[in-house]
Amino acid sequence: MSSTERKHFSTCTLCEAMCGIEVTTVDRQIISIVGDKQNPFSEGHVCPKAMALKDLYDDPERLKQPMEKSATGWQTISWDEAFDKVANQLYAIQQQYGKDAVGMYLGNPNAHNMGSILFGPYFYRALKSHNRYSATSVDQLPHHIVSRQLFGHQSQIPIPDIDHTDYFVIIGGNPLASNGSIMTVPHIKRRLKAIQGRGGKVVVIDPKKSETADISSEHHFIKPGSDALLMLAMLNTLFKKGWQKPGVLLQHAPDLLAVESYVKAYPGARVAPLIGMTEQQIEGLVEGFCAAPSAVCYGRMGASVQAFGTLTQYLIMLFNMLTGNLDKPGGMMFTQPAADLLPHSGRGSIAQYHSRVRKLPAFAGEYPVSALAEEITTPGEGQIKAMVIGAGNPILTTPNGQQLDEAFASLEFVVAVDFYITETTRHANIILPPVTALERDHYDVIFHNFAVRNSTKYSPAIFEPEDHSLTDWQIYLSLAERLDRLNGSETKHYADLWAKQPKGVVDDLLKNSRYQYKEQGLSLQLLLEHPHGIDLGALRPDLPAAIYHVNKNIDLAFSYFMADLPRLEQHFFCGISTEQNTLLLIGRRHLKTNNSWLHNSPRMVKGTNNGLSRCTAQINPVDAEQHGIQHGQMMVVTSRVGQVTLPAEITDKIMAGVISIPHGWGHNKAGSKWSVAEQHAGVSVNDLTDEMVLDELSGNAVLNGVPVTIAEV
Repeated sequence: MSSTERKHFSTCTLCEAMCGIEVTTVDRQIISIVGDKQNPFSEGHVCPKAMALKDLYDDPERLKQPMEKSATGWQTISWDEAFDKVANQLYAIQQQYGKDAVGMYLGNPNAHNMGSILFGPYFYRALKSHNRYSATSVDQLPHHIVSRQLFGHQSQIPIPDIDHTDYFVIIGGNPLASNGSIMTVPHIKRRLKAIQGRGGKVVVIDPKKSETADISSEHHFIKPGSDALLMLAMLNTLFKKGWQKPGVLLQHAPDLLAVESYVKAYPGARVAPLIGMTEQQIEGLVEGFCAAPSAVCYGRMGASVQAFGTLTQYLIMLFNMLTGNLDKPGGMMFTQPAADLLPHSGRGSIAQYHSRVRKLPAFAGEYPVSALAEEITTPGEGQIKAMVIGAGNPILTTPNGQQLDEAFASLEFVVAVDFYITETTRHANIILPPVTALERDHYDVIFHNFAVRNSTKYSPAIFEPEDHSLTDWQIYLSLAERLDRLNGSETKHYADLWAKQPKGVVDDLLKNSRYQYKEQGLSLQLLLEHPHGIDLGALRPDLPAAIYHVNKNIDLAFSYFMADLPRLEQHFFCGISTEQNTLLLIGRRHLKTNNSWLHNSPRMVKGTNNGLSRCTAQINPVDAEQHGIQHGQMMVVTSRVGQVTLPAEITDKIMAGVISIPHGWGHNKAGSKWSVAEQHAGVSVNDLTDEMVLDELSGNAVLNGVPVTIAEV
């Protein structure tokens, strides 16, 4: 029987951009992956990561069957045996030590996985443990808290209407590397150029002159961790000059103008010396923003993972509101997704309970991940004795990774839902490997909610599952059903869930959509008949419908957010200063390395960076000269919690007094099983970040502005 070439139209799931892809296959082989030119959202755009989907699928080191660690090494076991062993062991540990003795950590890939999003919660609920953690608290937690307080739902996050704005301010973001990030936006470079092409400006504020800053109209260095001061000075300038113009937003936030009293103490002259900008630059930034027909201020990763990240994101939202640029074309807009999960999901509880050791507040049922190691190692009632890891590598991606590595080694039982033996999953007793993204159906339940244009698309699995393969949702549902049975809980509903599947939930959401297509209601069947997706139009104003508070008003929550100002005042103005010869550490991201899975793809890690590997310490020439460091020389970087050695990359694209090390590297742990990643090991920047330093308002980790010292080897 001859093999036939087939073309499939799917979606890349390796970042938030939702780029449509055309996948050519012969039998079970992937021949090529290119951009889908007929996709109305991405219009053929695709970045180099798309081919990594093929690499993940083809990788000979990818696990395809359950693995159990034994005295002689890893052994293959059956799915039923694996599920029974995992459920029985978790149940036994909880019976002996209590429900909270089992912890769970979820990595970012879950947000890109329809099955994990929709059916994973059945397993989390079956565990009945408060000890839940995720990548949220080393990333976007401030966004969720701001949206929960202001708009009533943790995921009702407005995003820049990039296609219609005239003045785009980007604080701590590098969308050319991230393809957006809480701004689902393919073809970002073209869109930024289009702003300039219509006479607008793109302004980047960042301690690094990033790839995005390179094509911007204007770039300003800023001292890491001082973005809240900048926003306070911008708001102060707004009122001092009388440029505030909230317009109709006063109908939805009647106390908005009361912001003036909180920002009076932060004129540009007082703030400028502490942030590395001038008073004139701050005023010019505000003036240009206010003079534009439409404008938007967007803060992302760098603005979030710092000591005042939550306050910064709140002040950014206030600035957009006070200039009349919320819910306005070209400003911050709410997406209107076709399959809207928000009305059916948790709005985000704040401080409903607290962690055992440090009493850190939980948000939406999760503790800050900076508390995880101490919850494992501190004896007493509620101590974590077992962990479930879902598609995450926290030993590389969370603060003080070396401490967490040692903590994991002390656990009685670890189970991982992952298809690699990573720096974290090497601690597992049992690994349950799901299929790769192209082997399961996909609908972007999360990222359609942050898209810069309304659209909808369903991507059926490229391949029928192999006999021994299971998806994430099948793994989680199998474990949940067994745990509920062991606990004596009702299990009749599982039959309906197995029959419905996640695609049935998506179908229900589509059928209850606000949209019609050519006078026909949306449905899963309709999307299957339109494999490239359906365009649903530009973002449009949505207030007050977008507000989830019962009174349909925006709750500015001054008592919550502005209560952080005394801490800010103490931190910046009461004699606290960095020691001489101390640099401030920031992270960075490369287009090809958004998570550690991609480091086992030869095409993703090949190539050099100024003659060096991608994992370098970037420092300014002034700092290099002061410390006697030459380009390419190995240097030691030391923080309170650890030390790493890596090559120096000297560049004037880094602000003086700042050092940048990329995240996600450090593939040098004995027992991991991915040879390509190990050949490009690098170092883990999170061997330097400090689990004891948090954004106190949210519990988010502080990954930027970490004080370090450097020395030549």
